[in-house]
Amino acid sequence: MLRGSGAVLLLVVSNAFMTLAWYGHIAFRSRFERFGMGVVVLLSWGIALFEYCFQVPANRLGSVHFGGPFSIWELKVIQEVVSLTVFTLFVLLFLRSEPLRWNHLAGFACLILAVYFIFRQP
Repeated sequence: MLRGSGAVLLLVVSNAFMTLAWYGHIAFRSRFERFGMGVVVLLSWGIALFEYCFQVPANRLGSVHFGGPFSIWELKVIQEVVSLTVFTLFVLLFLRSEPLRWNHLAGFACLILAVYFIFRQP
């Protein structure tokens, strides 16, 4: 249980860095407007390095191949749900011009169904 919780926590941290690397230059546009695309890409890569510093240990900690509780399929679906959750919080907090609509919630419901089917024993 501890390995599973630790893996999920590391995935949350990893996805926070990922979201910042991918969308931070949009959310904080006024701070990055003076820089060219090359600088923004290099800055994003630098932030993404921290994403991988948490993502790789999360996958090793959580994977059954290394003594964790999750299959590789389960890890991937968990990662996608965590990613979408972190992204949603980021958009709601920093990109307030982008509303959360019913179709977004319907898509989230589909992901929850994906979790159900992936974790369901055959």
